[in-house]
Amino acid sequence: MYSETLPLLSITSAHLLSGLFAFIYVGSIYASKSARLRFSKRKVNLPEGQTRLKLQNERWRDDPDVIKARLLAVTSATLTCCLIVFIVMKIFNRDDEIQNLTAHAWLHLGFTWSNLLFFGPLYVQFLEKTLPFQKDWDFQDDVLFRFLSIVGLRNYFIAPITEEIVFRACVLTVYHFANTSRMKMIFLSPLVFGAAHIHHAFETYHRYGRTATAAKRAIISTIIQFAYTSIFGFYCCYLFLRSGSLLPPIAAHMFCNIMGIPQPNYEINLMPDRKLSISAAYLFGIIGFVCTLKPWSYTDGSLYWQ
Repeated sequence: MYSETLPLLSITSAHLLSGLFAFIYVGSIYASKSARLRFSKRKVNLPEGQTRLKLQNERWRDDPDVIKARLLAVTSATLTCCLIVFIVMKIFNRDDEIQNLTAHAWLHLGFTWSNLLFFGPLYVQFLEKTLPFQKDWDFQDDVLFRFLSIVGLRNYFIAPITEEIVFRACVLTVYHFANTSRMKMIFLSPLVFGAAHIHHAFETYHRYGRTATAAKRAIISTIIQFAYTSIFGFYCCYLFLRSGSLLPPIAAHMFCNIMGIPQPNYEINLMPDRKLSISAAYLFGIIGFVCTLKPWSYTDGSLYWQ
């Protein structure tokens, strides 16, 4: 019998399973030769911030055949992680938690809060007339090419879905079985998600020439990416636990990938005459996001938010 005081898993077991999920997911893209990257070992001195040209026999992450192989790899890895969670549930007779999609979770898809959080960047796009159906928006380039290309399928569909299944549903489920507090699940488990992006340093180092400067850039960019993905993971963990559904974090993940990292200073430099309105839009978005996240994300009957 399940008990509030007696966890089904020890916290050590939850940590090990969490690490295993990350290893399976990231390791899958290195297990297959067709999914691995290949770089020249030649050092190239480049101007600051400039990447080198791709050589003929190299394999970079945006090569179509590499993307296809990696999409297949992470999809298989995701199914493997789900199978492990399913087996754990079966062992502890938790069939009632296998279907944890809350009936009304579709009302809390995560777009609302993400839209508010990105109100500043959206306002800048409005000023640039690049929002959908504005003057400089193009259906061919901004929809078909961006979203239906192999790169778009990876960035905006497969990666958000598989990452949220593994690093939210699978990871948080095993911590739930260990009776881990919500605060720890929200603020500690995303560190696994952040760590799963560290391997990108290998690519950065090689693309910037394999020099000491390239190594420095790889380290700095990896630290920034670890911080950003961990913070974003806090948000997605909160959405998942609060709503009891994968739909909100997946929707938020997709939208945030579409918008990218906000760059208010850069945008203000582009339009200095709009500095006040851009700053106000960013401030409005942040305040609106903070004020609406809690009431709008709650769903009755969430498995994880009793």
